[in-house]
Amino acid sequence: MKYLFIYLIQCIAAVAYTQSTVGLPSILHYTKLTYNGGLQNWDIKQGKNGLMYFANNEGLLSYDGVNWIIYPLPNKTIVRSIEIARDGKIYVGGQDELGYFEPNKQGLLKYHNLVPSLPVSSQSFGDVWKLCQLGNDIYCRTKLQIIKITANTITLYEAKKEWLYIGLCDGKLYAQDKAQGLLVLEANNWTTVLSNTNLPPNDEVTGVLSNTGSIVISTIKNGLFTYQVGKIYASRLNSVYQNDKIYSITNLDKDKIAIATTNNGLYIAHKNGEIIQHYTTLQGLQNKNVLTIYLDKQKNIWLGLDNGIDLINYDGAIKEINPLLQNASGYAAVIHNNKLYVGTTNGLYSTPLETLEDISKSKATFTQVSNSNTQVWSLNVLNQKLLLGSHEGAFEVKNNIAYAITTNTGYWTYQEIHNTATPTLVAGNYNGISIFNYNNEAVVREDVIHNFNESSRYLVVDAYNNIWVSHPYHGIYRLTHNIDKSYTAINYTTTNGLPSKLNNHIFKIKNQLVVATIKGIYTFNKVNNAFTNENEYKKSIGNISIQYLKEDSEGNIWCISNKKIGILNQTNTTAGIQYIPELSNKLLNGFENIYPYNKQNVLVSGGTGMYHINYEKYTTDANTPPIIISNIHIYNTKDSVLYNGSNTDNNTMKAKAEIHASYNQIRFEYASPTYGIANIMEYSYILKGYDKQWSTWNKRTEKDYTNLPTGTYTFIVKTRNSMGVASQEAKYEFKIKAPWYATTLAYLLYGIALVFFIFKIIKWQQKKFKQQKKTFEQEQQKLLYILELERNKKESEIIAIKNEQLEANINYQNSELAATAMHLVQKGELLTKLKTVVTHAQQNIENTGTKNELKKIAKTLIAEDNMDKEWDNFAKHFDKIHTSFLVQLKTKHPCITPNELKLSAYLRMNLSTKEMAQLMSISVRGVEISRYRLRKKLGLESGTTLHTYLLNYS
Repeated sequence: MKYLFIYLIQCIAAVAYTQSTVGLPSILHYTKLTYNGGLQNWDIKQGKNGLMYFANNEGLLSYDGVNWIIYPLPNKTIVRSIEIARDGKIYVGGQDELGYFEPNKQGLLKYHNLVPSLPVSSQSFGDVWKLCQLGNDIYCRTKLQIIKITANTITLYEAKKEWLYIGLCDGKLYAQDKAQGLLVLEANNWTTVLSNTNLPPNDEVTGVLSNTGSIVISTIKNGLFTYQVGKIYASRLNSVYQNDKIYSITNLDKDKIAIATTNNGLYIAHKNGEIIQHYTTLQGLQNKNVLTIYLDKQKNIWLGLDNGIDLINYDGAIKEINPLLQNASGYAAVIHNNKLYVGTTNGLYSTPLETLEDISKSKATFTQVSNSNTQVWSLNVLNQKLLLGSHEGAFEVKNNIAYAITTNTGYWTYQEIHNTATPTLVAGNYNGISIFNYNNEAVVREDVIHNFNESSRYLVVDAYNNIWVSHPYHGIYRLTHNIDKSYTAINYTTTNGLPSKLNNHIFKIKNQLVVATIKGIYTFNKVNNAFTNENEYKKSIGNISIQYLKEDSEGNIWCISNKKIGILNQTNTTAGIQYIPELSNKLLNGFENIYPYNKQNVLVSGGTGMYHINYEKYTTDANTPPIIISNIHIYNTKDSVLYNGSNTDNNTMKAKAEIHASYNQIRFEYASPTYGIANIMEYSYILKGYDKQWSTWNKRTEKDYTNLPTGTYTFIVKTRNSMGVASQEAKYEFKIKAPWYATTLAYLLYGIALVFFIFKIIKWQQKKFKQQKKTFEQEQQKLLYILELERNKKESEIIAIKNEQLEANINYQNSELAATAMHLVQKGELLTKLKTVVTHAQQNIENTGTKNELKKIAKTLIAEDNMDKEWDNFAKHFDKIHTSFLVQLKTKHPCITPNELKLSAYLRMNLSTKEMAQLMSISVRGVEISRYRLRKKLGLESGTTLHTYLLNYS
């Protein structure tokens, strides 16, 4: 009986802990390949700037939502523990390693080793398993010592046997000594809280948490205990926890805790140990061995695993509903009679609901509805009846059993026809439309609409009981009821205003027919019997493609557009569609379905089940998101980190950076530490001093600038969440220094060089002007010289001409002189002859009278024979022609006789010897002799002729 009782208890416990909630939060996996570090992660903390830090096998690991960075310890050992102090120092403990990382002004983490501060005998302490801060003091747990770090002071607390635990609770420091039990530090002394006799034997405390009037204690081997007023109580589920081994616990809120186990994943439980949720590999964890657990500022649960890191978006507004964790696609959901029904690929499942506003928090005990193991298309509650449309036919669900109405074909959906004598239903099926009625409260198939066999998945009944059907490929049909109960079908396509014959889906919104098309929402104009997009929807959404529409109880319109779900909020219709990007590309494409039960519970069909949206929480949780500049790199031939982003206050940079102009490329990396939804955040940036305006919102988390000119710049970035709430601005101011050739000194040198250059230019110009002037003067002189030459030439020519004329005149005068001389010669000869004749005749005539007359004639002839007087006249005339030749010759040669002057004159006149002989009244021989004598008097050399000398004599 004893063993049977134990077995029953364990079975009950097993059933209890396998229960979970309706909605499960999303779980993100970060593998070793993702963060590029070691397998195991021993501790997790979050900095004031939102960055996450992990104690990893290969060092301190940081994550900003986008980038992972590993900081190894100097001795390359495992980091076992982390604590972030109030002053921003990140204390880390490893194997024989203790110190802290501290960001410098550039945000770069620099390690400071504290081991040398310890006594030499205590420096080989093994692993630092835990770090925690109390006040301004840091406490470090090793096996044999607890090390207290106060400013520059080190205090050691020696273990009686071995320190097994250290942790904070209600502002107090608790520790477990293997020999003493659970202790608390008070006034620097350890006081016993629970002795070993009150604790499970040979067990280790792994957590101490506060509770109302008590504390919760977790142990590895024996589970959870509550300590209150000197008494300790074991949890009734310790049989479960004993098997799974609790390694770490943390508070989630005042009522719930998270329990990390080494054998079976994570539990979410009440502080009394009652399990609310259980996460293991079946629920999506990477592995079951959870080494540490941490709740961040957004109430995400971080798990440090034996292999990897997991993030559970525990408090998120969006959760996944997956009955029995089958990962089957979810097609429809409905809440009926306080039960949740979920239609999937594998059938219909249901679970009772607790009385909670948010049904996702209700405990789930999903069971499959009997006779529903088929493809479920729709769930409709009409006239208080739950109708199931499936691949096998039409069914009514009662008491968790699906009763067949008809199985002749597959059924898509159901709609009520009002204003009829009896309640009537129309059901769209694979081959047309069926009409159902109620028979003794049972739904029965009555008839079909003949002559219409289009597949009718989208079906609407208007206020006039016309049935509207949209076919994805054939357009829209209106079926009008005739008097004979038959229906007439009219097809509407592009000729009736629709933008296309394809992909038209009809719905009823605000009691009005609307069609979701590839170009927005169209409404039916009864007057024109056509569809138009000239309506209120065009103003808010334009011409985007819409696949699905659903109106909720508050008049908001839910829609699906290109695999994205959004809402047209009734309170702000001009804002357009407000998308929920967390579900983008997760919807069931082609079979979209939205069930807006109320503002806390909106169910959406998805590829791996249904998604639950607490829309009220989604909107109220949209607080101002954080933004950090995580990295700034500058480049030339190599990469250099300018800023690392590890500052406590990332929005206030410590110093303005000055960047050398050779680093002509700069990259800014930024992120929003909004874990779990970081991939949906959008960013906008501006570089003041360069960009003219803010960038458009986008999901890029880096921006490069190249070839920035010299100047001062401020990079500003902000982010916004899916609700459009923008963050504060993160700024970084920097200066591109001028290159050496553009510095003040360089400009001063340029100024000096310019002045010198101008001076040299002026000097050169002056020299050039002087040279030009000199050249000009030389050219002028040359020209004058040429002109002078020309003038001289002309004058020479004139002189030559004059000389020629003069020579001709001289020659002429010489000729005249020669003629005169000849005349004189002839006259002389004649006179001589006459004188001789008269003298002879006088002698021969005796007549006195005649003789006297002859004497008179002789006297006359004698008078005429006075040659000297004639010569004087000749000489004067000759000197006048020959420029005082005779005077100058006589002056130069005073020894010359008058006859020799005559001879010289006759020679200059170029007379012949005979002519000279006649003029001089001497013989030719006498002329020769006279010439010889003249030559000697003139002193002529043998090579010079007398004629030439006299001719050229000037």
